[in-house]
Amino acid sequence: MQNIKYILFGIPFGILLTKAEVISWFRIHDMFLFNEAHMYLIITSAIVTGALSFLAIRFFKIRSLDKKEIVIEQKALNKGTVIGGTLFGIGWAITGACPGPIFAQIGAGESAAVVTLAGAVIGAYTYAVNKSKLPH
Repeated sequence: MQNIKYILFGIPFGILLTKAEVISWFRIHDMFLFNEAHMYLIITSAIVTGALSFLAIRFFKIRSLDKKEIVIEQKALNKGTVIGGTLFGIGWAITGACPGPIFAQIGAGESAAVVTLAGAVIGAYTYAVNKSKLPH
């Protein structure tokens, strides 16, 4: 029962992703071919929302629900980030999903998304096991 918040926020988020057609392989495909701006506009709105949220957190000194300070750490750009981002983009282009929409795709009955989920889990596990050996 303590995890009900994930259901209460997850279901509407999945519906939003579905209605915005973010889970559509065809939309992702067209984005990577630069055929339409639909996904770029959605991504841009997410970036703007995130940036404004970060500014509000800093300006109003907003704390987490358990009253802890929210610290946003700077991340250095390095070879590992570029390689990881490239692999992420390739996977996204092939499967039509980044991690969030995978569950919405499964919920929408896209059975192939189960394979995408398996790949994401295997990829996350492989990263965790090999993290210390990867470029910094």
